[in-house]
Amino acid sequence: MNANFVVGSLLPFGFHRLDDQSVVAVSAAGDHAFLTQQELSALVQAPEKLEFKKRAELQSKYFLTGKSSFGTLELLRSRIAARKETVLAGQSLHIIVPTLQCEHSCQYCQVSRRLEDVGHSMTPIQIDAACATIFQSQANALTIEFQGGDPLLRFDLIQRAIDLIQKMNLEHKRRIRFVVASTLHQLTSGMCEYFRNNQVYLSTSLDGPATLHNKNRPLPSRDSHARTLAGIELARRIMGPHAVAALMTTTKASLAYPEAIVDEYVKNGFTEIFIRPLSLYGFAKRNIKHLGYTLPEFTNFYQKALHRVLEWNARGTELREGTAALIFNKLLSPFDAGYVDLQSPTGSGLAVLVYNYDGYVYPSDEARMLAETGDCSLRLGSIGESLAQLMTSPVMRQLIETSISTQAVGCEICAFNSFCGPDPVGAQAEFGDMRTVALLTEHCKRYKWLFEYFFRKLRTADDDFLDIAYRWAHPAGYSDA
Repeated sequence: MNANFVVGSLLPFGFHRLDDQSVVAVSAAGDHAFLTQQELSALVQAPEKLEFKKRAELQSKYFLTGKSSFGTLELLRSRIAARKETVLAGQSLHIIVPTLQCEHSCQYCQVSRRLEDVGHSMTPIQIDAACATIFQSQANALTIEFQGGDPLLRFDLIQRAIDLIQKMNLEHKRRIRFVVASTLHQLTSGMCEYFRNNQVYLSTSLDGPATLHNKNRPLPSRDSHARTLAGIELARRIMGPHAVAALMTTTKASLAYPEAIVDEYVKNGFTEIFIRPLSLYGFAKRNIKHLGYTLPEFTNFYQKALHRVLEWNARGTELREGTAALIFNKLLSPFDAGYVDLQSPTGSGLAVLVYNYDGYVYPSDEARMLAETGDCSLRLGSIGESLAQLMTSPVMRQLIETSISTQAVGCEICAFNSFCGPDPVGAQAEFGDMRTVALLTEHCKRYKWLFEYFFRKLRTADDDFLDIAYRWAHPAGYSDA
């Protein structure tokens, strides 16, 4: 059998050193292999000297060509194309911001809230125009998400959009998913019944136990945590037990409570928690001294929180951690879940569009947050312009040009470039220039740490951890919401 094995040509790959004696190598297809230093040297210099089992593994993972180099290259191109399908298949996530109105005064809010409605809500004409643009996308599956402010303060605009999209879809026949991101404090039984009848899901913020949540998301003389839980209970009672998802944001105050935050999600019946770092966009950036922390502080917090999640799973309580799930999807699945922040070319604009209350279209939620502080450089155009006009705008062209991982300085030699890509919107927010070298950005530093961290865990994983990793890697079960 060994004698019949034909070693072909070496295909492009990258590697990342895990310690003095071992590396993780990643092929152009995104498959990985753990190699000793000796195996790495042999792969590059004399692959025929590798043990048969290792050679077979490396051929199956597109490090080496097989008997037919043409056939191997065609399969490799297909694998690469499959990974790019979600970002190149059309805009699948459409975010409508009907209003900037909100009662909260969250310290980490990226936009400046408004209590008054005048000048801070979309018009019915703008709602109709945004819905028309949505169906110009080629994507077969469309998620329409309503954000704010708090969109429930303009439930009339949500209802107008949903009714119109449902009517238009009788002709277009797309798969439609609606999400409303809200505090749920304005939620009523009537809203819940409408949402249930139109298959609308809800997303809310739950930062942890009452003391922490109320500190992060204060209301004037009212209990934000209690009102959020009341909204969750109302939605579940009328819309069903899985009608509401929750997200948390990690502030400096959160760092002391990794286990308590996870426990709060279990206590309130959630089966997923997304441990997210602070996004210092817009107005949140002004509070960095009070809210911010270093990457090592966040990673220490994250590891403790993930350990708690794994403890609950070991006890038989199902709980998925969103950050780990999206990384496992990148590392273990040939089918990309389409997480916007980890696409090349960028998912901003290509996979998501934001129709903002100010009458403009933005390539991502973060881009519209920048506009709130006066940086309007990422506007694609006005609501009502055709999708073709938006996609050929100078801003969109530059977003694409600066987000190609195989061409960007530093990224082209990174072992993780098939999983990731430069984040031009983040670079614009952090440095004021989307052309900033990706290696300098917080986006790059955080995800490089995450990729290395989970590769280390996979290298030494037992069967229980591997079972969780492959289950979480499945694209279903989490979104960009």
